[in-house]
Amino acid sequence: MRIRRIRINHHLYVRHHVRVRIRMKRSIRMRRPLAALAAAVALVLVTVGCGTGDPADPSRTGRAASLTVLDYYTDRTEHAHWGELLADCGRRAGVTIEHRSVPAPSLVPTVLRQAAARTMPDLLMLDNPDLQQIARSGVLAPLRPYGVRTDGFGPGILSAGTYRGEVYGLAPTVNTLALYYNKDMLAEAGVAVPRTWDELRKAALATTRPGRHGLAVDADPSFESTFQFLPFLWSNGGDERRLDTPQAAEALRLWSDLVRDGAMSRSVLTWNQADVHEQFLGGDAAMMVNGPWRMTELEKAKDLRWGVAPLPVPRAGAELVTPLGGEVWTVPRGDSEARMRKAAEVLACLNEPANQQTLATWHHTVPSRTDAADRYAKQVPAMAAFVESVRGARARTQRLGPGWPKAATAIHTAVQAAVSGQQTPEEAFRRAQRMATDS
Repeated sequence: MRIRRIRINHHLYVRHHVRVRIRMKRSIRMRRPLAALAAAVALVLVTVGCGTGDPADPSRTGRAASLTVLDYYTDRTEHAHWGELLADCGRRAGVTIEHRSVPAPSLVPTVLRQAAARTMPDLLMLDNPDLQQIARSGVLAPLRPYGVRTDGFGPGILSAGTYRGEVYGLAPTVNTLALYYNKDMLAEAGVAVPRTWDELRKAALATTRPGRHGLAVDADPSFESTFQFLPFLWSNGGDERRLDTPQAAEALRLWSDLVRDGAMSRSVLTWNQADVHEQFLGGDAAMMVNGPWRMTELEKAKDLRWGVAPLPVPRAGAELVTPLGGEVWTVPRGDSEARMRKAAEVLACLNEPANQQTLATWHHTVPSRTDAADRYAKQVPAMAAFVESVRGARARTQRLGPGWPKAATAIHTAVQAAVSGQQTPEEAFRRAQRMATDS
């Protein structure tokens, strides 16, 4: 989701504040649905026969002196941070690291070309919703045979890296969404930080003024909008496997009513998460839904007094369920067993508690190991709301697997239709259900 990236068919990041937008997209990385790409990978495998040997095969021996690594961390600071950690883990494994980053929209096409040419990297980072599509194609190796430990990770986090019961990827850190609020604006309006939807409505209306709205969200026609809507859908009992339900319509009605009543700008239909951030940072919104990657910029705003809380739930006592953002690291199948084993060593090193803590501190993300996350929340109180929300966060592919992108498209299409007033929430989700199930 994010500090950063976008899907191929959404051209959102080519606007103003490019650096901020690059940071934004990392949490949810919006590229086009991968069904066609996965099919292409499968064809590549049939055609060129990527190595799929048994890790225990004694005939596949040899030494590995270096490893190639591919990710989409093109931001200069982020690339340097990852390069430093990769190099350190490489030294511990006895190999040098050749680290390459490509723009997010180029990652999967690059992987396809490399699969066809039998030049896959030894270590590959993927946006977590993309893993199942790529794993299904057969180009990734399961981690269990290489002794990579998965204990200590939350179930939602493991789910993001799992395909058909096998773990193919692990995320050193993750992220999700929470509610940012302007302390002075809420105090001026005499409202507390909202914990329920009713309280959110009241707070948004009470803090709305000429030239300022109470709440800013991303409702644009992209997977970013789906990411932001999921906490409302899931926490209300909605299910992406069946979108035309009263629970889904009620969640969407919350957003459409806030726009109708003026507590949210109609411009949310064109805002992505970077735009939402700019509204809050500039004092044009009293609250916003966004991710932890926003803190770096907010901390620079000396005159802005802000706080973070878990997203409001439909009613008191309801369980908050948020989507899980972040990237997983994988070991592509190759012809050299020695290189695959060394790649697995580096992957395991990246996921050690101390390295997770380092990455979280650098990038305002949440360590994936539960014990490391708890320690981090105590050290960085502003991150406590995100750590709490990650505990119950759900991988977007958990229920639909490789079919998730189709449902995600249907959801953000429904959000556009209802928030714009073109359709009622019920009508919008009936149409979305047809979209999601059409073959």
